[in-house]
Amino acid sequence: MLLNYAIIGCGRISVNHIAAAVENKLKIVALCDLEASKAEKIKKDFNLPEPVKVYTDYHEMLKNERLDLIAIATESGIHGEIALKCLDYEANLIIEKPIALSLDEADAIIEKSRGLNLKVSACHQNRFNKSIQEIRKAVDAKRFGRLFHGTAHIRWCRDESYYKQAPWRGTFEQDGGALMNQCIHNIDLLRWMMGDEIDTVYGLTDNFNHPYIEAEDLGVAVVRFKNGAMGIIEGTTNVFPSNLEETLYLFGEKGTIKAGGKSVNLIEEWRFADGLDDAQAVMRSCMENPPDVYGFGHSRLYLDVINAIAEDREPYVSALEGRKALELVLAIYESSKRGMPVKLPLQHLKTMDYK
Repeated sequence: MLLNYAIIGCGRISVNHIAAAVENKLKIVALCDLEASKAEKIKKDFNLPEPVKVYTDYHEMLKNERLDLIAIATESGIHGEIALKCLDYEANLIIEKPIALSLDEADAIIEKSRGLNLKVSACHQNRFNKSIQEIRKAVDAKRFGRLFHGTAHIRWCRDESYYKQAPWRGTFEQDGGALMNQCIHNIDLLRWMMGDEIDTVYGLTDNFNHPYIEAEDLGVAVVRFKNGAMGIIEGTTNVFPSNLEETLYLFGEKGTIKAGGKSVNLIEEWRFADGLDDAQAVMRSCMENPPDVYGFGHSRLYLDVINAIAEDREPYVSALEGRKALELVLAIYESSKRGMPVKLPLQHLKTMDYK
């Protein structure tokens, strides 16, 4: 199946999307960015053929091109608006995290795409890591027995230069803080692994070291899942002097795991009572060494979306999954604002509620 593909937003993460599109043999027909020079650089760097058009207005692109699959990689605050307009043109979508900055927009994307039978994937590419896939198999096979608790630690560094590169970063209108931007991938994994359905969230956020942004540079939370298990989230961009780690732990009555590395791309502990496999062999088989925190998952996510379109099924990381990750971050914001635990499910919250 040859799919016509375009990307809206040619900033920092776009190279991962274009590389995935090339690897999966999509027909790249258009690149769109408010700054044409960014799109032209992508076109040159990937040696894309001359017929690939560059647009500065995505509305114009949608009117002029017949597109089967569009990636949205703009600032987060306009993900929802752009996605809903692209769905009007019957395009399937891959939306960079977070899927939107409001639950209402996420719900609208889910409802509209289902009504049109279009496929929308939230780009939580770390779910496709070899390490994460192996851990998920153990969860599905119930090798942990009863899960007691899990933890997600994201201990990174983002300095002033990072925020100056793009003024929308760290704003509640277009981004959110450390939890929404840097930490949402691991927050997604924790929720997915621990049973998905959440009862209560108690969170605290603050800005200790980044006075030039609106949002938090540290967030911590305790999560009570409906199955009784607990989750602990710690996310920060304050680590001196550079990124330290991103780790995911799961603790059960019959198993313990730790995933670590730049993007939870390594299994560092693998202990199960059943003795079904050799821990060292498992860890070796899942070892990946990506050049950066984005990992290798984009190409695998793209392949899944292409197959989902061909097979008329939901993508592995659907729009609903993207909403769940968004909901958990907003729950932490809401709890911190109220100074008390909040119950899920939640409706109507948005980052601008915390400006």
